[in-house]
Amino acid sequence: MAQKKKALAGVLGQRQLADGIFDLRLKTELAGEAHCGQFVGVYPKDKSTLLPRPISICETDAKEGTLRLVYRVAGKGTAEFSGLKEGDAVEILGILGNGFPVEAARPGMRAVLMGGGIGVPPILQLAKELDCDKTVVVGYRDSQCFLREDFEKYAKTVIATEDGSVGTKGNVMDALKASGIEPDILYACGPMPMLKAIRSYALEKGILAYISLEERMACGVGACLGCVCKTTAVDHHSHVHNARICTDGPVFEAREVEI
Repeated sequence: MAQKKKALAGVLGQRQLADGIFDLRLKTELAGEAHCGQFVGVYPKDKSTLLPRPISICETDAKEGTLRLVYRVAGKGTAEFSGLKEGDAVEILGILGNGFPVEAARPGMRAVLMGGGIGVPPILQLAKELDCDKTVVVGYRDSQCFLREDFEKYAKTVIATEDGSVGTKGNVMDALKASGIEPDILYACGPMPMLKAIRSYALEKGILAYISLEERMACGVGACLGCVCKTTAVDHHSHVHNARICTDGPVFEAREVEI
């Protein structure tokens, strides 16, 4: 992984996609180093909020030097970001974390990419990078199915909504079962209850699964140990059953972690 560094990114534009969901496009030299499943730290200008906010990469274009960040306003820092407009500049730290291993999905395999809530955006770049038979299964609360049209450009897309307004009523596992699709490999990002269900399904079926863990982070570079998860194997540095989501992850093979 490339050396982490700070960079000043130019804002190319921003729009709101759904209630509390914003689509921020940045021009930055770091775009060439980014891959699906990784993230950047975005620094608020408000000095009372010292730490960068981790935001997953939705899309990256190395040729154009652009990053697309789709995020939810969850507090003071992200509320500040939602006011950014074309011509503004924002400091970012990147590229952070270990992303999805696209090489694990070999030609001839059927991959299912699952996203829920704010775990939906990282799945888009993954859909672009995977070169195999693929289906996207994404879950939303209601009919505000942000990024749906983007997904449909790259893969068959199956929708689940909690209120039943679009697609299957229920969650992504309900939608997967209703679709009748039998995956050879799973990739997923979303809230912990969703990832637990996907992990159980993968273990039951004997399917390789890679899950991206969502967690509150402080430093984002592994120094503070604020985002530790339990692992099945002993870490060779600390000699305990722990891993840091920000640096060892956020993507793990499902059998590697206890969730």
